[in-house]
Amino acid sequence: MSKPVQMAFYKHYSFDLWLTLIKSNPRYKQERVHYFYRNFNGKNKTVEEIAIIFRQVDLMVNAINEKAGKNVDAEEMYLMVISMINDYDYNFRDVDLRQLDHDMEQLVFAHAPKLYCDDCLDVLAKIKESGNGTTNILSNTGFIKGKTLKIVINQLGIDQYIDFQLYSDEVRMSKPSAGFFQLMLDTIDRTKHPDLVLSDVIHIGDNPYADVRGAEAMGINSMLINSNNLSISNLLYDTV
Repeated sequence: MSKPVQMAFYKHYSFDLWLTLIKSNPRYKQERVHYFYRNFNGKNKTVEEIAIIFRQVDLMVNAINEKAGKNVDAEEMYLMVISMINDYDYNFRDVDLRQLDHDMEQLVFAHAPKLYCDDCLDVLAKIKESGNGTTNILSNTGFIKGKTLKIVINQLGIDQYIDFQLYSDEVRMSKPSAGFFQLMLDTIDRTKHPDLVLSDVIHIGDNPYADVRGAEAMGINSMLINSNNLSISNLLYDTV
């Protein structure tokens, strides 16, 4: 019979955020759609049609960011949505971007993301308790900005286990670009790891392209979780 055995620790663990450590609150997306339905719906689109537009913009921008390695900002994404809702006939001068940013952030806080699984905090805690590993978040962003996500992960109790956070909208780079991964490597505290080599680093995420291929192209280890048959707990234990 196979039995659980503890795996060797790496010196540095880099984590994706969405669908790795956290997941969206369905209520947030519903309320976001209703907000645009009420406020930017000059063509009288249905709620269902606006929900589809949000999904289309989300997928399109994610693909653009992954391909170009740069970042389309949340404001630009919201303007795309408004334009599509109104059949590309809308006077953007009527949009108060500061108010829109505030209202969208409040929606996030009212219907906050949740931990992806019950094991997330336990695994992060064990990494820190080992005394051997440092950690970071390396996340592409979309409709929700990095400044907002930092507050969310504080509320979820994640940040106490994370040494630093990097978000694509704040550094103008997106995974799987080499520049974004290099920034992560350059930000690791070398006073804690003076002899750090690439094989001492692992990046964990749910995206085979942005997370796994991006990490492997840099020569660091990678681990795909949640979109396959592995979970974050496999960082600590495997079966033999």
